Amino acid sequence: MHKAPADLSVILIGGSSHVGKSTLAAALAAKLGWTQISTDKLARHPGRPWKPAQQQLPDYVADHYLSLSVRELIEDVLYHYKVNVWPQVEAIIAATSTDTSKGQIIVEGSALWPEFVATLDVANLAAIWLTASDAVFEQRIRAASQYRTKSQRERRMVDKFLQRSLLYNAQMMDAIRQHGLVSIDVNAANVDALTQRCLLDLEHTGPR
Repeated sequence: MHKAPADLSVILIGGSSHVGKSTLAAALAAKLGWTQISTDKLARHPGRPWKPAQQQLPDYVADHYLSLSVRELIEDVLYHYKVNVWPQVEAIIAATSTDTSKGQIIVEGSALWPEFVATLDVANLAAIWLTASDAVFEQRIRAASQYRTKSQRERRMVDKFLQRSLLYNAQMMDAIRQHGLVSIDVNAANVDALTQRCLLDLEHTGPR
């Protein structure tokens, strides 16, 4: 059975929307007995352009997706991550890595952009990004949004979100290759297999 290296206290899991970050983080946290933290809860952003049944999508969210181009959407969300989320993530990592009494943590979220993480100088940290094919992202996002039940206006918003997610994934993978970071392809893999693959990679690579 694989396990995290003994000198590791922080695991970061990044990736585009709907790639499976939260699911993998929850599985790892349960297996290791660590605390899971989502970057989505650290600062507000328009988020996904759909709501569960019987809930109304706020006007500002609809305006965000209908008025901005895909390029503007990716620039906006990366700016949000850099200015509003990443400083909080850095503080959490610093507190955990320097104080063993706080225990170990798994931080997951799209705000863990490779270029941000590459600047960290933390010895007891490991980072992994999840990626998938365009077809996997399309299937998951359309299923989660109940695309077939949406109006044409609502579909335009979901389509923009999907295109932004695909562009994020492509740019993320370019950055990962540039900085020599670690990624895992989730295509056709269940959560148990991904958990074991992640732990195996951590055993081989160890802390950064």
